[in-house]
Amino acid sequence: MAGAAGYIDSHYSRSLADDAGWPALEAEIETETCVVGGGLAGLATALGLAERGRKVVLLEAHRVGWGASGRNGGFVGHGFSLSPERLVGKVGKARARELWELTRQAHALIRQRIEACGIDCGPLQRGTVAASWFDDETGLRRQIAFMNEVFDAGLDYWPKARLAEHYLSRRYHGGAFNPATLHLHPLNFSRGIARAAAAAGAQIFEATPARRIERKGEAKRVVTARGAVRADHVVVSCSGYIGELYRPLSRATLPVATYVMVTEPLGERLAEAIRAPYGVSDNRIAQDYYRPLADGRLLWGGRVSCFRTPPRRLAEAMRRCMLTVYPQLAGVRVAVAWDGLMGYARHKMPQIGELEPGLWYAMGFGGRGMCATTLGGELIAGAIAEGDERWRLFEPFGLDYAGGPFRPAIAQGAYWSFQLRDWLRG
Repeated sequence: MAGAAGYIDSHYSRSLADDAGWPALEAEIETETCVVGGGLAGLATALGLAERGRKVVLLEAHRVGWGASGRNGGFVGHGFSLSPERLVGKVGKARARELWELTRQAHALIRQRIEACGIDCGPLQRGTVAASWFDDETGLRRQIAFMNEVFDAGLDYWPKARLAEHYLSRRYHGGAFNPATLHLHPLNFSRGIARAAAAAGAQIFEATPARRIERKGEAKRVVTARGAVRADHVVVSCSGYIGELYRPLSRATLPVATYVMVTEPLGERLAEAIRAPYGVSDNRIAQDYYRPLADGRLLWGGRVSCFRTPPRRLAEAMRRCMLTVYPQLAGVRVAVAWDGLMGYARHKMPQIGELEPGLWYAMGFGGRGMCATTLGGELIAGAIAEGDERWRLFEPFGLDYAGGPFRPAIAQGAYWSFQLRDWLRG
């Protein structure tokens, strides 16, 4: 069974709520804001502007939600890729709380939009367990207390025995339960946000890659394969797929490959390993994450790298990751496995800001983007339409150089060192 036309083959493209599309741009047009990139950050920006009565055009090189926005694990949670402890160390407790609260507001907005716009991206499930790979109860309890005190995170400590009642693995030593995390179908959600933006007045063009961004004074022009958009504002939201579109952003982006698989329906075999509906991630630096799906399949993700795994080996590689945690699932078949690129910044925080008057960016959400992309889109939309300056909270996290032509090798070496540290610790 193949995925929908224009999307890579994945569980999500095989289970679209609908497959309606938008045309390619084949003319030169004018607007107030041109958004480049039809992932969740670009879509949230377009929707936020359209909801505020502003004219906006969105350009997507492939199909909306084609990249990481429509291929990920579907976990919607608070926070960022940068650890909470390091975030506090960088900006202090008060500013860290402000940043964290923005993700809480974005999480609420996602729920609101799903309901108000009738987005068919369920069934929705709440709750995630951060399972400890390491036998360190004191450290785990200390981290939970820190999160609850500083960020009012609402985490509950699960001792090893309680975790083992729900997740039948010898790998875990207790965990932290987060009742607020939401799980959804990310591609259907992305497409639902696109439909909401179009209904509010945004113009969306698919199969329309941006070739270059021209700037002459305050005027800007985004040139595409068969047309162009003249605009007062341009917002770049390409992240891992930015290529060489705009050098200051391209050089600050580290594209990282990540991998996901979905099994065939497991029926009664699922209960041999998993007896709870919650998603799970572990606390290794090189972590896995997974969640049971409504039809009895198991979605499993992890294995980041900077050199993509050939498709013929991917399913087996992901299956081995699953069996490391649940050897009792030996013989389970993989229905589909896929990869994709995420955009990371060296500082592991979103890149949200203004390069020069009218030239904005919202990208680099690196592994925590389902919620933070909505945050970024709202901040940029508010800045353009209302002069909202909360985007400046992200000024301490700029466009750090990501390593140029050597960045994949540097990042891969760092990831291997993280795996070694996890192995030595465990």
